Amino acid sequence: MQDKINYISAWLSAGSINVFGRPFSGKDTQGSNLAQIFNAPLIGGGDILRSHPEPADIEHYLASGGIIPSKYYLNLIVPYLSQDQLTGHPLILSSVGRAHGEEQTIIMACKHAGHPVKAVLYLDISEKQVWQRFEISQKTKDRGQRSDDQADALRERLYKFKQKTMPVINYYKKAGLLIKADGQLSRNEVTEEIINKLYEFSKN
Repeated sequence: MQDKINYISAWLSAGSINVFGRPFSGKDTQGSNLAQIFNAPLIGGGDILRSHPEPADIEHYLASGGIIPSKYYLNLIVPYLSQDQLTGHPLILSSVGRAHGEEQTIIMACKHAGHPVKAVLYLDISEKQVWQRFEISQKTKDRGQRSDDQADALRERLYKFKQKTMPVINYYKKAGLLIKADGQLSRNEVTEEIINKLYEFSKN
């Protein structure tokens, strides 16, 4: 496995991998794993938005499960990718540019910042599995207090994912950048599948 990781690292260089998936698909877990494996900063679009200097306006969209309007999102993400401290490092992106129409902007921003998008990872789980994991999370409180982890907000997030984000995933599929992993496996199995698929992808 380490030989595969070394090969992927050389191929990835200072490029980026963008991770997508439905709510509760394991994006945070797998993003963190990949960041550690490849010694890469993990950039979450939601985290950047929550740290916005005018959080009240942004929080309205987050609490309702909606997608942030592009005029807000791109004005925050594009400059962030160009930070000097990220220069020369690979990046793991967590659903950066998840609204249809932002794909080209994200691709160009990453390229301009020296972190070209080398692959897009889609953690595939069913809506049934989303609700099962949601119910478990409500009992265990393993995600802390997040305003978007309410049933109504989750329902809206799933709707927005279907309407806004699936076209993004299809865009990257047509562009030959998409890697799909089975997010319904155990955490370790998902990570192993990702590494194996990244290895095969990087050889092409």
